[in-house]
Amino acid sequence: MQQWFRFLCISLISCSVFSSCKVSQTIPYFHDVPDTARPTLAKTVPFKDPVIQPDDLLSITVQTIDNTFTNTTVNTTNANSSAGSASTQVPSGYLVNKEGMIEMPFVGKIKLAGLTIAQAQEAIRKAADKYFNDPIVNVRYGNFKITVLGEVAKPSSFVMPNEKVTIFDAIGMAGDLTIYGRRDNVFLLRDTADNNRQMVRLNLNSKDIISSPYFYLQPNDLIYVEPNKSKIESTNVSRAQVFGIIGIGISVLTLVLTRIKF
Repeated sequence: MQQWFRFLCISLISCSVFSSCKVSQTIPYFHDVPDTARPTLAKTVPFKDPVIQPDDLLSITVQTIDNTFTNTTVNTTNANSSAGSASTQVPSGYLVNKEGMIEMPFVGKIKLAGLTIAQAQEAIRKAADKYFNDPIVNVRYGNFKITVLGEVAKPSSFVMPNEKVTIFDAIGMAGDLTIYGRRDNVFLLRDTADNNRQMVRLNLNSKDIISSPYFYLQPNDLIYVEPNKSKIESTNVSRAQVFGIIGIGISVLTLVLTRIKF
């Protein structure tokens, strides 16, 4: 009897040790980086400026200096949503139509689809130069929105403060992954210029994520963190307990009704 008890204790301890080792390998980021003071080099994917697409909302400011050197603002539009917070208001700005065009006062229609922000500023400056003296143009995204869902602390949509946004920036704004989030299989959904959608799985446990072409995010990217097996199993156990309680209640009720009947 004592031998069986010892065997049972050793088995339970072994299972707990192995399970804890398995969990410790899946929770940390970059767990394949050696634990040493010696730096590990990883090739970073080059950053590419996102291009403007139809349905993008642009905040455009055009300023000029007249003969008296007084700053005159021709047009100013700013997004109402604060950077880095959940978008709860409809931002203002110039909406790029289905043909990739915007229409500005005095300047008229300009095609911006397919251009970067820097290229769009130059295109607007050249168009405005016909009507204003040395115009200064500033263009920003008014709806550079990233959505993070699933096993994160604060799932929501976030308006980013700039265009150079990494997947870890977005996850950080969502409060990081919960202990139940799968770090080795993060789902990314991305719109493309040809009206298609790319779907890809990313492994945040590996340092290779830095060299991934999806390391830098694009406007309207959606990130979904699926639950791990522990969360799914705990959910199933909870459901089983609920169904068990319901079953016991039905059995008790049936027994009571049977006794009352007889």
